[in-house]
Amino acid sequence: MAIVPIPEGGDTGGMERIVVLGRGGAGKSTLAFRLGTALALPVIELDRHFWSPDLTPVPEDRWRAIQHRLTSGGRWILDGDLGPYDVLDVRLRAADTVIVLDFPLWRCAWRALRRSCENAAFWRWVLAYRYRSLPGVLAAIAEHAGTADLHVLRTPDDVAGFLDHVESSER
Repeated sequence: MAIVPIPEGGDTGGMERIVVLGRGGAGKSTLAFRLGTALALPVIELDRHFWSPDLTPVPEDRWRAIQHRLTSGGRWILDGDLGPYDVLDVRLRAADTVIVLDFPLWRCAWRALRRSCENAAFWRWVLAYRYRSLPGVLAAIAEHAGTADLHVLRTPDDVAGFLDHVESSER
């Protein structure tokens, strides 16, 4: 695994199996939608497959099976970071590209506040993400996605540049 800079031109490096991770409110779904449109890839929002209507998480063994099913297709974008409940290895092993949105807390908190009312567990995860979750996410990427291209985007300008590159190379 190596952090890949945004290329200056040329193709997108065969991005066909993309995992998008990051703190709540970072813009994972927006990025996934734009990438899906640019690359003609189906976008799968993991929250829809993971949380029950009463917000109970799926048990780990079932979550693994669901992810195996979701990654069995040849081309996809998996959008979601389920924090302390997540099991990353299945989708990371299948990915050719991993994108981590590492935005500052203030930006994510503001976006999360604007979009919906969240519970206390969500806010604990958002507040501690960079120090508690992100190290584990990066370790899981190193262990399970060693051949995938890793893009760590830390600002809206990074995201815009990445999307501009992808969209222009697909024209």
